[in-house]
Amino acid sequence: MAKEEGSPVEPRQRKKPKTPGSQEARAEKSRSLVPERASKYVSFQRFIKIFIGCLAAVISGMMHVFYLSAYHERKFWFSNRQELEREITFQGDSAIYYSYYKDMLKAPSFERGVYELTHNNKTVSLKTINAVQQMSLYPELIASVLYQATGSNEMIEPVYFYIGIVFGLQGIYVTALFVTSWLMSGTWLAGMLTVAWFLINRADTTRIEYSIPLRENWALPYFACQVAALTGYLKRNLNTYAERFCYLLLSASTSMFMMVWEYSHYVLFLQAVCLLLLDVFSEEQSDKVYEVYKIYMFSLFLGYLLQFENPALLVSPLLSLVGAVMLIKCLQLNGKKGTFVAKVIKVVKFYLVCTLPVTLNWIMKTFVPHKENEHMLKFLEVKFGLNVTKNFTLNWLLCQESLQAPSQDFFLRLTQSSLLPFYILVLIICLLSMTQVVFRRMNGKSQKETVTLQDGRIGERPEIIYHVIHTLILGSLAMLMEGLKFLWTPYVCMLAAFGVCSPELWMTLLKWLRLRTVHPILLALILSMAVPTIIGLSLWKEFFPRLITELTELQEFYDPDTVELMTWIKRQAPVAAVFAGSPQLMGVIKLCTGWMVTSLPLYSDDDLLKRNENIYQIYSKRSAEDIYKILTSYKANYLIVEDAICNEMGTMRGCRVKDLLDVANGHVVCEDGDKLIYSKYGRFCHEVKINYSPYVNYFTRVYWNRSYFVYKVNTVISFQS
Repeated sequence: MAKEEGSPVEPRQRKKPKTPGSQEARAEKSRSLVPERASKYVSFQRFIKIFIGCLAAVISGMMHVFYLSAYHERKFWFSNRQELEREITFQGDSAIYYSYYKDMLKAPSFERGVYELTHNNKTVSLKTINAVQQMSLYPELIASVLYQATGSNEMIEPVYFYIGIVFGLQGIYVTALFVTSWLMSGTWLAGMLTVAWFLINRADTTRIEYSIPLRENWALPYFACQVAALTGYLKRNLNTYAERFCYLLLSASTSMFMMVWEYSHYVLFLQAVCLLLLDVFSEEQSDKVYEVYKIYMFSLFLGYLLQFENPALLVSPLLSLVGAVMLIKCLQLNGKKGTFVAKVIKVVKFYLVCTLPVTLNWIMKTFVPHKENEHMLKFLEVKFGLNVTKNFTLNWLLCQESLQAPSQDFFLRLTQSSLLPFYILVLIICLLSMTQVVFRRMNGKSQKETVTLQDGRIGERPEIIYHVIHTLILGSLAMLMEGLKFLWTPYVCMLAAFGVCSPELWMTLLKWLRLRTVHPILLALILSMAVPTIIGLSLWKEFFPRLITELTELQEFYDPDTVELMTWIKRQAPVAAVFAGSPQLMGVIKLCTGWMVTSLPLYSDDDLLKRNENIYQIYSKRSAEDIYKILTSYKANYLIVEDAICNEMGTMRGCRVKDLLDVANGHVVCEDGDKLIYSKYGRFCHEVKINYSPYVNYFTRVYWNRSYFVYKVNTVISFQS
């Protein structure tokens, strides 16, 4: 009976827990719903944060474009000018780039236009050049295709379309800087501060105001995108889709950067060195560094093909370094950590990394014929005091403002905008944290895979290590040559903004200070919000009125002498005439008139540099016969003497063109022991204006105004003086 009575009870006890209305089931259900609701709330909050940040980034880029457009219009009265006056605003090498854009639009077809540029014999007398390769004209090719393919020729003038593309790229530039600082700090407030500092210090962050078609104005936006993608790619715990997106963006931007600027491979070489040092500091990033090196190799190969087998890419230090590192990687030199063999292998790797790139570069230069940029090596020798020269071209390059050390005004401007002090603060904290990480590794303590805010170890993050090394290398070069500040200063803005907006950086500092009164995490969060807010309000109060004044102030670009000269050439000079003069003026003549010239303001070709030096002899103490022989050797029909060069009164006396020529020709003594070559001739640019024999036998003045004197080179002459 007991068994029979217990039998119906047992099933009821088993069913009781499965009853849906029981308290235990309800508790389990409620516990499962809480994390689900929390995860949805966190996902929604993250989506809102990303949406607002992306919106702020896009708006910042667009506002920068609108500002550049409005400022350019106010500065030049661009819309109220005639076409000739607009083109005169493009000076020097900028004029050459825009002239080829015009040539592409005039060509009967795109294929014909490309052929004429790659076999160009209508620009420089007695010389056929591949302008696409020699001047990196892919931006102009792309712009001309877009102008015609989009039907913009019916709605907008070519010049507005051209400068609109460049201004648009500048918008992408600041957007990429915004995203980079956002990725590093975790807050889009850092991006806003980056853009504010970039705009306030634009005299030191970009040359867009002075020379719109410059190659760097086309290239640096792609480099900024590449750095943003690399920053995201180097982050730890990145999901597969984000990592793949960053890799694709990194590949595309690196290839484009390589295509549009002839010096891009030097910039990427510096970046490759930074990644190599990152591999030393953060070994777990070795595979990612190797993948980036693959992108370099692909970009070099693609650039070599599209730039008509450009030998400069084969002998570049980037190819040698990347090839050496990939070769070492293929050797699979590994050993068990901590063993004697592993230590020996590390020494062997270090030796190979130091010697193999130099060896590969020497081999490439031995077997690959190249002449490109040889003057750069000679320039660096003289720049660093390893050699002394009287060569006109080298001394002229050394005298260029962009190739000299930055002035005190540069640092004063960065300090007044509060950029430099905060940059130094952020840099010091990151460097100290990186040093702390190195000592921890030397003591055998492993790095944490996930660094939290509470840890206060900002120096363990690989993207931070990369940016610190990168900014140190670029900063060191910028201290030597002011022109490189346009590479360095934008990343100063980005790094300083990231630091003051990063709770992790403040937490690192507070960990060292060991504050007890306030919870360090709370204080770090407060500082990361309060400090950028105070900086932003102070910048708004001091600099925003200046920016508004610049947009409301009407400036005037007035150069009637150059306009008159160009008008005379187009009306009076024969179509087949060849003009000689300073390279900067020759660029303007090529753009405004289309006439052939003897030289161009380009400094990457040895033959053109030699031509420039020979034509500049018109400002030296040479005889009329010597100048006549030089001009006729280049088939020049007209000579243009510029009063501004002939009577130049510069603050740096030794850097005037006529002084450099006197040194090169031995007409002055610059050092003890130099031999003085006495010249019985006066300065040619002065003597030819007097119109007496023998100058009138060789040259006939046909036009002059306050700035320019044009002389016809006589075709029949008696060489009796």
